Amino acid sequence: MFLIRRPSQTEISEFLDQSRDLPLSYDPVGIARQSPRDFNSDLASAVIGQGREIFERAKIALAQWRHYEMGWVELFPHRASIEPGTVVAVLVRHLGFWSLNGCRVVYGIGDMQSGTNFGFAYGTLTNHAEMGEEIFEVRLEPESGEVIYRIQAVSKPRAALARIGFPITRVFQERFRRDSLSALKRAISEKP
Repeated sequence: MFLIRRPSQTEISEFLDQSRDLPLSYDPVGIARQSPRDFNSDLASAVIGQGREIFERAKIALAQWRHYEMGWVELFPHRASIEPGTVVAVLVRHLGFWSLNGCRVVYGIGDMQSGTNFGFAYGTLTNHAEMGEEIFEVRLEPESGEVIYRIQAVSKPRAALARIGFPITRVFQERFRRDSLSALKRAISEKP
C-alpha cells in the first residue's frame, strides 16, 4: 500500500488486522535458501562482534527486531514475536511518500538456548509491494569466535509502482541491508 502521508496508528492497526488472514505472495516457503531464476537474490553479512557474550546479545537484539531500528523503516507491532505465523507491518518512508507492507514470520533458525546460529525468516503477504522471503540470522563461528549477522533475501516487484520504480527499489533494498547491519551492531554495543 503506497501513501502520500504517514499512516496514523489507527490505520496501521487496521492494516495489521486485514493482513492476518492474507496468504503469502509467493511459494514455496524456504525460497530464500534457494536462488530461483526469476527472483533477485541478495546476501549481506558482516562481523558484528566477537565471542559468546556478543552472540547472546545479538540473539536477543534480533528477537526484538532491533535490526529494524534505522529511522526510515519501522516495524509494527514494535518488538513483535518472531514465532512462525506472526504478522507484521513494515512502514517505509521513500522519496516523499510512504509504503505499508505486510509480512509473516514463516520459520525460525536454531533456538535461543543453544547452538551457534539463530534467526528467522519472513515472507511477503499479498499486500506487500514486493514478493519474496528474507532471512535474518546471527551466527557464532566456532573456530574464530566471530559473530556474524547475515541477511539473505529473494524478491521481485509485485505492485505496479514497485515494477515501474524497479531501479529505485533495488537502491532501497541495498540501503535496508546496509542500515540493518549497522542497527544490529549498534544494538549489541549498548550496555545491558
